[in-house]
Amino acid sequence: MKKLLLFCLLAVLTMPLARAQSQIDTTRGRYHQPIFPAITTRTNVVFGSAITYTGSTQTLTMNIYEPTGDTVRRRPLLVFAHGGGFVSGSKTDQDVTELCQRYARLGYVTASIDYRVLFFPFDTTNIARAAVRATQDMRAAVRFFRQDAATSKTYRIHPGYIFAAGSSAGAFMALQLAYLDKFSEVPAYIGIAQLGGLEGNSGNPGYASTVRGVVNLCGALGRPNWIEPGDVPFVSMHGTADGTVPYGKGSVGSGLPPQVIYGSGAIKPRADAVGVPNPLYPFKNVGHVPYSGTTARAQAYMDTTFRYVRDFLRPVLRQPGTVTSSRPAAELASLQLYPVPAAEAVKLTVATGSAFQPRTLELLDATGRVVRRFRWERAEQLLRREALKPGIYLLRGTGIAPQRVVFE
Repeated sequence: MKKLLLFCLLAVLTMPLARAQSQIDTTRGRYHQPIFPAITTRTNVVFGSAITYTGSTQTLTMNIYEPTGDTVRRRPLLVFAHGGGFVSGSKTDQDVTELCQRYARLGYVTASIDYRVLFFPFDTTNIARAAVRATQDMRAAVRFFRQDAATSKTYRIHPGYIFAAGSSAGAFMALQLAYLDKFSEVPAYIGIAQLGGLEGNSGNPGYASTVRGVVNLCGALGRPNWIEPGDVPFVSMHGTADGTVPYGKGSVGSGLPPQVIYGSGAIKPRADAVGVPNPLYPFKNVGHVPYSGTTARAQAYMDTTFRYVRDFLRPVLRQPGTVTSSRPAAELASLQLYPVPAAEAVKLTVATGSAFQPRTLELLDATGRVVRRFRWERAEQLLRREALKPGIYLLRGTGIAPQRVVFE
């Protein structure tokens, strides 16, 4: 209930901004018809680096697809992650590559990322850790594009319309990025602090890794109750006879502790109950990732997948974004907060290239009561928890968009 109250409060506080926000223009067939016959591909773009399970450093790269000849100044982005059970797969896998290319022809910018795979010993504890590491890498990719949007604008991304998407293991990552957002939700045996926290250390710190929505293709979540009121919407497609990632509640892997997961059919009731939009397309009596492959049957499933996700995304583009405003940059400081959630302190920073001016900020609790008022005096400054109780707070101030602060 407190989170719902905070969500409503945030909506009220941002109403003046929402009227001024520049939304995505979906007219003239954009994001629905393949109006761009050609695609520009940038291969092996480096977006970060991270420590693998062996202790070595892996450079993280992605392939980026853009509609050739597009002149729109700020465009929506889909960040795709491939499947492979966290032991294999590549950003060049057929299914994610084809999806990236199809959506680029509609006008999206799309990216297919590589991330850390492999783990040892081969048990459910370590596959869960691998999933966390991979999700940290996906967060770094989102932050890469937010950093670019705030600085060089090479890819002309609208920071309020970034979506996380994935197939199989990649869908686990996309769902975790959006809904596994509290330190306390992570099972203790994973050792999240030793892995670098939820955000990780894969690159581009100081920028938000939040997304506008999720594309879940044959994925699952560790717990349905990670989905909470006010969370972003998601779309799911899943085979009802999936023997690899269960459509409902089931388990994967081997060893101890058991790895119970909740597939698309099991997380839908939870999302429905808390009011999170989540259309689900069940592939009747079909197995895992039926849209992957070049056979006529696989391509028919790919067509269905492409259209169903397209029709989920386009209405979301017409809704106000979460991190945008048409105010001049000098008036609206680009405030970044991390880590979220935090244990003892949150760092307030100004994105590179943004103007900084000291100002008074207020921290509100879930009931709307001001619990802290302070001066933001420096471009980098700590907001310490001190005596504040665990929970969700709202940080607001003149000339900045309200932002969420979470203390564990």
